Amino acid sequence: MKSGILKGIVGLPPNLFYGTGIPACILVLDKENATARTGVFMIDASREFLKDGNKNRLREQDIHRIVDTFHKVQDVSRYARMVPYSEIADAKNDFNLNLPRYIDTSEPEDRHDISAHLRGGIPERDVDALSMYWSVMPSVQASLFMRGDRDGYMQLTMPLSDVKRAILDNEEFRTLDAQVSERFIEWRSFSNSTLDRYGVHSHPKALVAALSEQLLQTFNAVPLLNAYAVYQQLMDYWAATMQDDAYAIAADGWVATPVRVVETNKKGQLRDKGWVCDLVPKSLIVARYLAAQQAALDALQAELDAATGALAELEEEHGGEDAALGGLEKLATREVNRRLDELVDDADAADESGVLQQWLELSEQQSTLRRMVREQDAALDKMAFEKYATLVEADVRSLVVDDKWMTNLWSLTEGELDQVSQLLTRRVRELAQRYAEPLPSLMREVDTFNARVEAHLARMGTS
Repeated sequence: MKSGILKGIVGLPPNLFYGTGIPACILVLDKENATARTGVFMIDASREFLKDGNKNRLREQDIHRIVDTFHKVQDVSRYARMVPYSEIADAKNDFNLNLPRYIDTSEPEDRHDISAHLRGGIPERDVDALSMYWSVMPSVQASLFMRGDRDGYMQLTMPLSDVKRAILDNEEFRTLDAQVSERFIEWRSFSNSTLDRYGVHSHPKALVAALSEQLLQTFNAVPLLNAYAVYQQLMDYWAATMQDDAYAIAADGWVATPVRVVETNKKGQLRDKGWVCDLVPKSLIVARYLAAQQAALDALQAELDAATGALAELEEEHGGEDAALGGLEKLATREVNRRLDELVDDADAADESGVLQQWLELSEQQSTLRRMVREQDAALDKMAFEKYATLVEADVRSLVVDDKWMTNLWSLTEGELDQVSQLLTRRVRELAQRYAEPLPSLMREVDTFNARVEAHLARMGTS
């Protein structure tokens, strides 16, 4: 310790390595400037991990945060701090380097307010504890809370069901939303210039490193948003989709060639199972070039769903044992026509004949619509397949980058912003529900129920 070689300690989550379930740690030893050191930089990253089966795993964001914090020697509450040698050598620690002695990672206790439980109201200290939100969106606080009838306590200004909408509709939250959008556009501009240079023989790992670092740097300055969580979204999408696309482009360039899927059954016969294109899926081609045809197919499918629903409703309504459709051996067109022939001269069977005729019409409508859907779907599939042959490199690049990668990444980024409103809404609702019914109100409710029970007992003659 006196040599100063121990530069830092990084505590890791438990159950991280095979063969041991105990939490491990990394000791960083560095002789450079060792004699000038006055402390040890400690990071307790034991609570940040992803549960993966029966093991824990460090995410990309966890690793990046550890590295960033260590390089910056940045004190972070409940995560990292520079511990001076004097504190380590103090008698109460006696050079023990166990991290919990120096970094308290426990969450602050969520204290209940007895006075609020007795007399109602939301403690002002609990509202003030959300200052990270109010510092960015002060008008949100003003719209959600108002002063109560006694000092130190506040009231919610609206029903709980309106809280989420009030946050989303607030002008300052919309400003935050716009800021996130501007940052994404800024990063997208950088990514476009990087991707313009990407092609055959390029290096996918260098690509994701450049894109992810710029993304993290871009969103670091956005308040309330967790930039490392946005970074993780990119890394997850890279692992799931972008990585395979990038390697395919590095091998073959910006080309999209559909491949037919042919399977061999147990009898050795070949069956055409359609076609796929991993780089540019059919859905992207349809959305950009064949949207009108897809809309027509969707409308036809909606008609088919309506006809199928009406037929099912008719069968359920008249499918009882003594009902019009219940006496048939089988619900099929031949059986229904046979039954109608039997009822031709029966004047008392008009209702039954009407139901049978309605069933025939709906069944015919359903069959016709099914055939039309199959035909239009096959025609759309053929047009989409043939469209690939007309695509040039610029088309493929735009489909992959704009319609596929950036569309999905923007959706994931918006999800992180939605997390901000979700967490704030959840906490506000929790506080409001906790103190919604003060003790006198509960006591009156108990008295009401007691009186009701006693009245019932009296009527039963047991009082």
